Amino acid sequence: MQTQSFERVRAAAVAGRFYASDPVILRRDIHTLLGAATRCGPQPKALIVPHAGYVYSGAVAASAYALLCESRTRIERVVLLGPSHRRALQGMAVPSVDAFMTPLGAVALDQCGIDALAAMPQVQVADAAHEGGHALEVQLPFLQAQLDNFSVLPMAVGACQANVVADALECVWGGAETLVVVSTDLSHFHRDDEARRIDCSTSELILRREATLTGTQACGCFAVNGLLMVAQRRDLKVQLLDRRNSADSTGDRARVVGYASFAIDAG
Repeated sequence: MQTQSFERVRAAAVAGRFYASDPVILRRDIHTLLGAATRCGPQPKALIVPHAGYVYSGAVAASAYALLCESRTRIERVVLLGPSHRRALQGMAVPSVDAFMTPLGAVALDQCGIDALAAMPQVQVADAAHEGGHALEVQLPFLQAQLDNFSVLPMAVGACQANVVADALECVWGGAETLVVVSTDLSHFHRDDEARRIDCSTSELILRREATLTGTQACGCFAVNGLLMVAQRRDLKVQLLDRRNSADSTGDRARVVGYASFAIDAG
């Protein structure tokens, strides 16, 4: 947890809805989710994780974050990408604030990384793209639970070519101190059997590093495609960790949302 004070802070927007607003309960929930996850595999360079409420997708996300158990002191920066659900966005947007807040405390932003990205032609500084959104925010408590002192570089990714997102990622890729996290859910509002078919097909594309996903396959398709293009360029292996949908937690199979977690090795 960060202890310093900040002048400009993005307040938590979905605490109490997507995850617990009480820090004691939130820590307990995350501890339970991580405790039930399998902690095996190499330390990842990048993760693809879902972003629904923890009751729906928390276990799937935990399967990825559990891999960070040996990275607590090594990872100093997290490059965090996801869709802007509340605002239409062309290109990418970084915020102007100094920190993002969760019930577990404030997470400092990587200002040097933000400045480097803001100099790129398809990256704008726009707090509106981050206001009220949950896709990036719900990842922060997991990261706060698993890492010691780290900063975050948040990017909202709108309609954008995969190579443009890949170039932005390459700009801030860093070394062993940097983790990349892409936030996305899979298919939305199909019947359970159809959703599983679609999500299986989408997972195969991700495993083959095919940067061709569309919004019907993954709401964070533009960010995922950019990461997959970097994985192609660097010949990095992609591993499926877990895949489920909302029916697994609610029992409602009429209109489900798909979730999956993937890890990308450092190479």
